[in-house]
Amino acid sequence: MLEIINLHKTFNPGTVNEKTALDGVSLTLRDGDFVSVIGGNGAGKSTLLNAVAGTWLVDSGTIAIDGVNVTRLPEHKRARFIGRVFQDPMMGTAATMQIEENLALALRRGKRRTLRVGITAAERDQYRELLKILDLGLEERLTTKVGLLSGGQRQALTLLMATLQKPKLLLLDEHTAALDPKTAAKVLETTERIIQRDHLTTLMITHNMRDAIAHGNRLIMMYDGRIVVDVSGEEKRRLTVEDLLALFEKASGQALASDRMLLG
Repeated sequence: MLEIINLHKTFNPGTVNEKTALDGVSLTLRDGDFVSVIGGNGAGKSTLLNAVAGTWLVDSGTIAIDGVNVTRLPEHKRARFIGRVFQDPMMGTAATMQIEENLALALRRGKRRTLRVGITAAERDQYRELLKILDLGLEERLTTKVGLLSGGQRQALTLLMATLQKPKLLLLDEHTAALDPKTAAKVLETTERIIQRDHLTTLMITHNMRDAIAHGNRLIMMYDGRIVVDVSGEEKRRLTVEDLLALFEKASGQALASDRMLLG
């Protein structure tokens, strides 16, 4: 479903600020894989996600989604393959539009436009059913402007919108990092439920080791632009934070120095 081969990306080459963000990264996700990606600041997690999304073009290497080589496609042309949820709950929705209007935009994306204006009663019934999976009572607030929702409600709505058309690949960019622990747990629970229901292939970036261990069927850890840990199956199910720290130290040759990851 996703095939990444030997990606390289360097920012500010030839200057004192030169930084190798991706150093020969290769990764294959099978259909339905839910992979959590963890690593400290500067490890290359976000660069990898942005390279897949097309936000930044890579220097070399290839990226294929569902058998289509998208390496040189701009971001907007990759959007038909990808659903994405950002770290900031304010992104991904239109604050001045109603919940039902946001859902209508998400459902109609990429489809032929008509002269028909407005949302039908049948569409409203559909939106209510879709919103019930969030378990936030939003199905009774279809005409509420999104800007009036809490951060957690808005992020949950963004997640729903990103998955409505069952994308080939779902990218979760630290999508619970800006939420309080209780709300983050709720959004993660909803995330897992939607991914399993729709059998979505997913790449989730996180700083939180416990979340990385608890969610998905595979875990990779990045360091200095490379993948240094890759565990799945029974090995991942038995994994503890202490085990993960030991694996990282063995693979990288040094102890992990990220309080955010250790304390998350």
